[in-house]
Amino acid sequence: MADQVPLLQEFEPSLVDAKAKRVASLDVFRGLSVFLMILVDYGGSVFPIIAHAPWNGIHLADFVMPFFLFIAGISLALLYKRVPKRTEATWKAILRAVKLFILGILLQGGYFHGITSLTYGVDIQRIRWLGILQRISIGYIVAALCEIWFPRGRCKELGFFKSYYRHWLIAVLLLAIYSGLLYGLYVPDWQFDLVTASSNGGYIYTVNCSVRGDLEPGCNSARMIDRYILGLNHLYRKPTYRNLKECNKSVNGVFSDGAPSWCHAPFDPEGILSSITAAVSCIIGLQYGHVLAHLQVHKERLQNWLCFSVSFFVLGLFLTLIGIPVNKSLYTISYMLLTSAAAGTTFSALYLLVDVHGYRRLTSVLEWMGKHSLSIFVIVSSNLAVIAVQGFYWNTPENNIVHWIVKRVAHS
Repeated sequence: MADQVPLLQEFEPSLVDAKAKRVASLDVFRGLSVFLMILVDYGGSVFPIIAHAPWNGIHLADFVMPFFLFIAGISLALLYKRVPKRTEATWKAILRAVKLFILGILLQGGYFHGITSLTYGVDIQRIRWLGILQRISIGYIVAALCEIWFPRGRCKELGFFKSYYRHWLIAVLLLAIYSGLLYGLYVPDWQFDLVTASSNGGYIYTVNCSVRGDLEPGCNSARMIDRYILGLNHLYRKPTYRNLKECNKSVNGVFSDGAPSWCHAPFDPEGILSSITAAVSCIIGLQYGHVLAHLQVHKERLQNWLCFSVSFFVLGLFLTLIGIPVNKSLYTISYMLLTSAAAGTTFSALYLLVDVHGYRRLTSVLEWMGKHSLSIFVIVSSNLAVIAVQGFYWNTPENNIVHWIVKRVAHS
């Protein structure tokens, strides 16, 4: 159990208090995040309002990733409450992160196909290197190294902000690097040759940019960094911005002749640059975990969490009002702060409901999902549950309940 990743796992032995009681609300929060992931994955095509926002804005689906990162941070604060051997702990943390990264490639790199295909396998030339678990592994290792190598001061005398000032400095440094790259890099015009699974090349598209600091889908520096480092063929091939009105996408997925050229290009919402601010989400969760680990009184915990959440919300709202958009695909600072505030508020509410007032029966299903979240994540991400249902058909493989739902409901 100790070698598993804290985000999607059963609790580590160290995630218990002196009376060997689990922090049930953290299990419930993890289970709630998994439930939301399933809901938006399968219900987003039927109810677009809960699916990811096409570009700027925030929908229900856009809270799932920050929730996962936030939970990972809380878990790390409990896991590394005491670190007698820092070097050994560092190597174990790196190993966990590598395992999670590799698992993410297997699940989202293209090896498992969609519900309309019963085949599997991925061309290495088009494998997707980044994804949900890869992003979590990045946030995990950044927060873990902060916790292992930057010991705390005396929390009661100094307060949690001053006690962990080095963590906050790392967060500010990461945000400065992110902002410098996002707004400072010059993005030239670029071209791409659209490659599909059935052909080695096609029409060459040109995207006119020649700008600096643009935050639109076609000419942002996050896309340029991924294109140069990862390669265009290794990015996500169905970005949500294709649902924008500019792309004029039809029901069958065909773009009109007047659609901008960037509508045809892949884009990774879990890219390199946006993973920097995602790591800060994990560091913020770490601070909530410090409160949980070092304070024993419910009221003191809730007061500190409320102070954090309100501060993040106000700051995020201010940045939004001065022109920094709330954007999940770019993981903008305003998005990071607002979703962190939402995560902190949700966790506080669940803690009050479950651990303070003891309403565990009400959330027992979510608690169970939280304890088995990694298994559920693997089954959902690999479409194993859907493939199992597809295995039962009448006369022909296409005549099964999954195809019937997709045809009658999702495409209606």
